[in-house]
Amino acid sequence: MGKLKKVKKDKGDSKAAAKAAKKAKGEKKAAGKDIKAAKKQTKGKGKGDKDEVMDEADLIRTLEEFRNQWAAEHKVSEEVVEIPSRRANATLTACPVKEHLYLFGGEYYDGQTVQIYADLYRYTPEKDEWKRFSSPTAPGPRSAHQVAASPAGGGKLWMFGGEFSAPNQSSFHHYRDLWCFDIPTHTWERFDTKVRPSARSGHRMAMWKHLLFLFGGFQDTGIRTSYLSDLWVWDTLEYKWHQIEIGDVDRKPGARSGFSFIPCPEGLILHGGYTKTYDGKRSTGVGQALSDTWLLRVPPPSEDGVMDYKKLKWEKRKKIGYAPSTRSGCTMALWAAKGMGVLFGGVSDDDKDEETLDSTFYNELFGYNVAGNGRWISLPLKKKKKKGGGNKKKAKAKAALLAAERDPDDAEEEDSKMEDGERGSDEEEEDEGPKPWELAQMAKEEKAAAEEEDDPDDPEKTIPFARYNTMLAVQRNTLYSYGGILESGDREWTLDDFHTLQLDKLDRFNCLKECIIENAEWHGSDSENDSSDSESEDGSDGGSDDEEDEDDGKAPEGEDVAMEEVKVEALQLTDAEQAALDAEKAAAEREDLRKRATAFAGVSAAADRTAEDMISTPQPGETLAKFFARSKEYWTQKAHAQVGTGNRGKELRRDGFQLAEEAFQKYLPLLEELARIQEQAGLDAAEAAKGARAGLGTDSRNRR
Repeated sequence: MGKLKKVKKDKGDSKAAAKAAKKAKGEKKAAGKDIKAAKKQTKGKGKGDKDEVMDEADLIRTLEEFRNQWAAEHKVSEEVVEIPSRRANATLTACPVKEHLYLFGGEYYDGQTVQIYADLYRYTPEKDEWKRFSSPTAPGPRSAHQVAASPAGGGKLWMFGGEFSAPNQSSFHHYRDLWCFDIPTHTWERFDTKVRPSARSGHRMAMWKHLLFLFGGFQDTGIRTSYLSDLWVWDTLEYKWHQIEIGDVDRKPGARSGFSFIPCPEGLILHGGYTKTYDGKRSTGVGQALSDTWLLRVPPPSEDGVMDYKKLKWEKRKKIGYAPSTRSGCTMALWAAKGMGVLFGGVSDDDKDEETLDSTFYNELFGYNVAGNGRWISLPLKKKKKKGGGNKKKAKAKAALLAAERDPDDAEEEDSKMEDGERGSDEEEEDEGPKPWELAQMAKEEKAAAEEEDDPDDPEKTIPFARYNTMLAVQRNTLYSYGGILESGDREWTLDDFHTLQLDKLDRFNCLKECIIENAEWHGSDSENDSSDSESEDGSDGGSDDEEDEDDGKAPEGEDVAMEEVKVEALQLTDAEQAALDAEKAAAEREDLRKRATAFAGVSAAADRTAEDMISTPQPGETLAKFFARSKEYWTQKAHAQVGTGNRGKELRRDGFQLAEEAFQKYLPLLEELARIQEQAGLDAAEAAKGARAGLGTDSRNRR
């Protein structure tokens, strides 16, 4: 027995030794890789002295510097904060591995300017706590982007595309970058590949196993909004994009944005969306909400794990069950525990002409069972049964009984009197009126109706008010909804309320953060303000034209001296007042410069410019040297025609350079302001110049 124990002990020791040796070997291998990386970083150092060779201590020190530099560039900071500010077109994503929610980006529009965000927040329901994560390697500010979650590697969030706009919406940029947020380390990594989807916003993405599917979206050129219908797949194992080509004869969904896109066992479900058609009659196009539903059937991979993307097929589904009416801006999140998509809100537009848009907003809740052929169901909240209930039903039954007991002849006579208008006659006033028991019954019914109306436990009173573009996410059996957009008159309110709903109970919404619309600033125009402003500008604020003519703009005699004294006092400003005026003037000048700069960016990207205008005008992001190198021949010919000195060779080129410099200096303030705008957005100057445009037009940013 003792010998057996000794043998087992020896085996255990040998296994432990083998594990230790394997671990040491792995660490040595990793250290070797780090040293190779450090050598690569320090390659070329010491070439001036052939005899100088980097020893191991120098190599280790360089390796440590390399690690410290990497850590500084990827340092992540986190802080506990309040709920994120008002914003629309952000993403709210359920964490695939823990009980968290992640919110990224978005925008806020106050009627005049739009602010784009690049914040990443994490919400922990257990603590009711929001945290904000910051990193030097984080993506730039954007809205209308997409995020899909994967549980692989401890959890990852994949993000693609989106848009950025200058504050006054005159300069605009679509992204085409792919980012991955690693949940365990809270770090971002960008994946750039040669083959990738085009820049876009309003698209949708969904994760199916290890494949990330992307469909649709829009591109706004300033002239019109183009909607896309291309399908892409990002393989998270190969780090490679695949464009899926669907045959022309095969059925497939049309171009759209803002649709719902959720995974199911057979593939992915696509529903609804928004698109525009251009028939030449209306410059802004005609918006159209879509209500079709499709299944993208994804075949299983082969035995060796290779996916045959040619076998992907779209199948249109019939509308079965209690489906929502046609609407856009509705959001659907996947309730994985029940295999159901949960849809909330939306808006339907009666787009009569370019100036008239009648909209209806919704706060209904629907479910879509993805299994089989798919079925829509309504998800009304359930009312609690009251003890001794049924009062309302009893009241209705008694009222029906009273009506049935009435004499048919009396009923006929009363109906004829109603038709002849004899209800208001003196004879009617002499009628005995309702019987005492009828009065008692009526009082009882009114009391029951009032109690039901004032019932604080009525679950329908907890439903968030109607809106569209709500951000939805489902974590286990809980639905989370954040914000959305509501239009009232000429105003477009961005909401910031935060609600939860237990989907397995459907009893009531729980409000975690209330939205106070009055706290949302609005600086845009509305009909009432415009009319009052125009009245004051016209001078029609209560005084008549005759009174103005009588006054004739002259001051009464004896008041000339007093008025002059007031003018002198007005000119004697304090230093603080003068500084405030100077600051106000500087801010106005800066805003004017920004407006002119963004307008110039749009004009410089226009396709209808003449060749002379294009070559003689500097482009955004262009230096004087690059501008002259591009337009040297034009300015040389210009100098030869204008100067008339007979200069040749270097002298003529010098004259041409002076003309080019004068033109460049004329546009320099606009170019510098554009550079500042692009720097704030974190955009590459050349890439941003491609997306510059003259304006967004009269359409809402959220109707695309």
